[in-house]
Amino acid sequence: MFAVHLMAFYFTKLKEDQIKKVDRFLYHMRLSDETLLDIMARFQAEMQKGLGKDTNPTASVKMLPTFVRAIPDGSEKGEFLSLDLGGSKFRVLKVQVSEEGKRNVQMESQFYPTPNEIIRGNGSELFEYVADCLADFMKTKGLKHKKLPLGLTFSFPCRQTKLEEGILISWTKKFKARGVQDTDVVDCLAKAIKKHKDIDVDILALVNDTVGTMMTCAYDDPYCEVGVIIGTGTNACYMEDMSNIDLVEGDEGRMCINTEWGAFGDDGALEDIRTEFDRELDLGSLNPGKQLFEKMISGLYLGELVRIILLKMAKAGLLFGGKKSSALHTKGKIETRHVAAMEKYKEGLANTREILTDLGLEPSEADCIAVQHVCTIVSFRSANLCAAALAAILTRLRENKKLVRLRTTVGMDGTVYKIHPQYPKRLHKVVRKLVPNCDVRFLLSESGSTKGAAMVTAVASRVQAQRKQIDKVLALFQLTQEQLKAVQGKMRTEFEYGLKRDTHLLATVKMLPTYVCGMPDGTEKGKFLALDLGGTNFRVLLVKIRSGRRSVRMYNKIFAIPLEIMQGTGEELFDHIVQCIADFLDYMGLKGAQLPLGFTFSFPCRQTSIDKGTLIEWTKGFKATDCEGEDVVDMLREAIKRRNEFDLDIVAIVNDTVGTMMTCGHEDPNCEIGLIAGTGSNMCYMEEMKNIELVEGDEGKMCINTEWGGFGDNGCIDDIRTQYDEKVDEGSLNPGKQRYEKMTSGMYLGEIVRQILIDLTKHGLLFRGQISERLRTRGIFETKFLSQIESDRLALLQVRRILQQLGLDSTCEDSIVVKEVCGAVSRRAAQLYGAGLAAIVEKRREDQGLENLKVTVGVDGTLYKLHPHFSRILQETVKELAPRCDVTLMLSEDGSGKGAALITAVAKRLQQAQKEK
Repeated sequence: MFAVHLMAFYFTKLKEDQIKKVDRFLYHMRLSDETLLDIMARFQAEMQKGLGKDTNPTASVKMLPTFVRAIPDGSEKGEFLSLDLGGSKFRVLKVQVSEEGKRNVQMESQFYPTPNEIIRGNGSELFEYVADCLADFMKTKGLKHKKLPLGLTFSFPCRQTKLEEGILISWTKKFKARGVQDTDVVDCLAKAIKKHKDIDVDILALVNDTVGTMMTCAYDDPYCEVGVIIGTGTNACYMEDMSNIDLVEGDEGRMCINTEWGAFGDDGALEDIRTEFDRELDLGSLNPGKQLFEKMISGLYLGELVRIILLKMAKAGLLFGGKKSSALHTKGKIETRHVAAMEKYKEGLANTREILTDLGLEPSEADCIAVQHVCTIVSFRSANLCAAALAAILTRLRENKKLVRLRTTVGMDGTVYKIHPQYPKRLHKVVRKLVPNCDVRFLLSESGSTKGAAMVTAVASRVQAQRKQIDKVLALFQLTQEQLKAVQGKMRTEFEYGLKRDTHLLATVKMLPTYVCGMPDGTEKGKFLALDLGGTNFRVLLVKIRSGRRSVRMYNKIFAIPLEIMQGTGEELFDHIVQCIADFLDYMGLKGAQLPLGFTFSFPCRQTSIDKGTLIEWTKGFKATDCEGEDVVDMLREAIKRRNEFDLDIVAIVNDTVGTMMTCGHEDPNCEIGLIAGTGSNMCYMEEMKNIELVEGDEGKMCINTEWGGFGDNGCIDDIRTQYDEKVDEGSLNPGKQRYEKMTSGMYLGEIVRQILIDLTKHGLLFRGQISERLRTRGIFETKFLSQIESDRLALLQVRRILQQLGLDSTCEDSIVVKEVCGAVSRRAAQLYGAGLAAIVEKRREDQGLENLKVTVGVDGTLYKLHPHFSRILQETVKELAPRCDVTLMLSEDGSGKGAALITAVAKRLQQAQKEK
């Protein structure tokens, strides 16, 4: 028993001594946590450098865009071919991807050798050999007369400008074929395949093996957005935000970046951690000074590093009694598989003895322990360096997403990772230590480089097919110059119909006289009350106008109008309005004052004087009974009487559009058009009295409230209406009415978008084909979301957050499509507004017999004010359709409040002048 303990003690002591000896000799290969964090920071800086347009040429980490913009979503299906060139063997696969509710992939493959004379010979011979192998495979599998999409996994650094192209930057590993560098490898392969007349393939994608690894794992786990290979070579790729990739046009979405991290340190950034052994290995390699990070990590070099270290230790008398064998002097005699075998948990020491004996050495027990520890230090350093660079990528992903904690999956592949007994455990442990705020799942890829190429090809063909369908839908909203000119012409015709007595009743654009016959001249003064009813809120204002300096001061209070009152009885609605006025007068201490009042009533009214307005029909969601066909000023007077608390002098009933024009006219005498682009859509302008057949008199001008929202109710613009417009119309409170408004105003644009999103989702083009309950809810997609989503400053991440509020779990690709849909709908709205406005400015120019017209348009409304591109597109359209009109758009400051007071003030001034006459 004592002997056993003595033996155990002796062995432990021997082991400790050997480990200490090796640790001293390889002191520089041990990396502290502090050093690893420093390397992580250096790699982050290198990534940033590689992504920048100006800094990329000098960056050692090339950060190559791969043009892979989407990961599998599970709806991929079909038959694909895949080639894998880059490792010790060349492989051809047929991959069958079937959808049927479950992710199912079947593969058949064939390996072909890659002889040295081929991979280091002439480039054209290399590709001809690949094409011959492909033809042989297709013949064997009976695929000769099928047209199949093909993905090529090409595991060398390539510069891409599209998915199906790759300019070889440089060969790595053991490849050295002549005449291929700086040429398009896809083109080389396509030419070689063309020589085989009996096979028909379409090369859709060139993929790096690392990207293939990520894609394969992403098919099984949608959280996967990083791929890492630690095999013969080493590399990593990840999904980067397009807005950070200077090398590629466009800011939308994400793209997979192939880091080519093997070259990290080629600029000297890692000199402080490279050892004499690394330098010796590099000098004896095929590419001295290149791929320095890879030479410290990958399977092609780990065995060689161990051999160099053992030789040096033997020379120093620290191993094998100072004896060396010729095999130990021979490059490449120790391979990475040997390193893995020596580090095995139980049989490691026995394996070490056997491997060293095969090298012609006579190792002692102590030698075997020391050599095993050398292997551990070399492979542990490899795992540490890998972990530091991977931690930098994970940190970047977390920061891109602005998350406190990141949940992600890393797809892993490569012989070192797969066959080395301790490597994965060490790598995972160090990564988790370096980035404690990332929850990382490591997923081993199953035939990543080949299945991955098929997956990229499958995704590419899915995206291609989906893109066609999405573009088809978006095309419905893209109006040509001819179509816009036609809208302009039809609008002009409807204006004329509305102004003429004989055709007025049939006209869809009502051209209502407002009895507002003058614009402010600066002499207006006094205190006025204004009421503003036109949406879900109601305002009461006190407006103080001072003459001379054109100064206006306003005090107001906002009151909500509940839905039950909007859609109750007329009496209830006007009693509610009077209640709000009473509250305001109390609040302002004006209970006894009898002030002149302007009533902004933003619904179609037929007026017979400035203070008489008969409601034609409700719009914008109002449905109060017993109002249509009634004089709303009388209804307001009746309600004031019923309350019997105060009396008011109701001077004018005003449309908000007219108020908008008046407000801007107070500041700019050139303003004689008012435009509303908000919840509703309308336009007014100053018309010559002689053209208004509905009103007596030919002198002067009068403001016409066009009520153009009804344009198209006679079917004249049906050619540009879409199925989505029809759906919105059918579900509205007034089907068949206000068709132009339903294509242009803020009340409806969000609903058009919702209808398109539902349709695209039904066709499996969005949200993985899942329609959420909230998306089924009418009105849920408010127009404010369009303005937010289309904001140039808004990253896709924020778009996804908005969609999440709507219960829509969107991918990055979904967010891009939603943004495009919003853009198409709002662009069309702005262009239709532009066509309508072009019709009126051209009419004014011609009526006045002018060569060129200079005019200001007062504009108000949330759509115009809040949407990031609406005003620009509106202005561009008017310029294109009415080139002889110089139109200035002026944002109105509170048209419906201040404007109502100004109209009341102008009406009072004109009344006074009339009296004096």
